[in-house]
Amino acid sequence: MGFSAQHILLLLVIALLLFGRGKISELMGDVAKGIKSFKKGMADDEEPVKPAPRTIENEAVNPDRTKVG
Repeated sequence: MGFSAQHILLLLVIALLLFGRGKISELMGDVAKGIKSFKKGMADDEEPVKPAPRTIENEAVNPDRTKVG
């Protein structure tokens, strides 16, 4: 049993009557913000983590590493 264009139009009219025009646009704005936030989070995860530069302080903190040279 498929939905025809009339069924979809009727559902949209009922949704508009239940929620109102402002509530639906607010809901769609929230969905768009959520998608943007998700994409930004995914992009942040893909960036490689850069190791801390080796300095004298780092060597003093990690005494178990042996110096070569």
